[in-house]
Amino acid sequence: MTQAVVVVLAAGRGSRFAGERAGHGHKLEQPFGASTVLGTTLAHAMQSGLPVVVVVTEPLLAHATSLLAARDIVVLPEMGDPASSAPLGMGYSIASGVSVRPNARGWLVLPGDMPMVQPATLRSVATALAQHPVVYAQHQGRPGHPVAFASELYSELATLSGDEGARRLIARYPAHGEEVPDRGVLLDLDTEADLHHLRAAHALLAAAVAT
Repeated sequence: MTQAVVVVLAAGRGSRFAGERAGHGHKLEQPFGASTVLGTTLAHAMQSGLPVVVVVTEPLLAHATSLLAARDIVVLPEMGDPASSAPLGMGYSIASGVSVRPNARGWLVLPGDMPMVQPATLRSVATALAQHPVVYAQHQGRPGHPVAFASELYSELATLSGDEGARRLIARYPAHGEEVPDRGVLLDLDTEADLHHLRAAHALLAAAVAT
């Protein structure tokens, strides 16, 4: 059995952000630090030392290919694609990412729009999977991401579909909140205001590390 795998979800449409910035590209392609939102999320995932898989749709494939090897990229049809009969959504994205690494020790599900989650946080959550079937990162008692699932939950993860995500698994099994000093576990990107906030937080962190 291999290590736990980080499954980065980047197949959403980002419709709230797209509505604000029509013609400015997907939210995950927005410049962020020295890279992009998705690029930074993936960089932190890779820096954790854990294997990484990213789930994308066709519009983000070229961007993902510039960041990861093709074997680590899962491409899904877009929502509304008439050629697809699959029940797409968050659950289907999770199932697709988990299914390509069925022999992993577990899976850390990380949204692609969370570039502030640090490598040490991913390692802490992965380590906690040795004692708990479900683990989520929390900061000052507030639950965040990633959410991780142990290998014994594979069959249930691999059959998820639609937009339900993994909420029913979290509710069904004992879930452990792994407290981390990383405020990034609470910060995602839905709107342009979120993007400005994340960029400011990233600049502050970079300045703190440099001093």
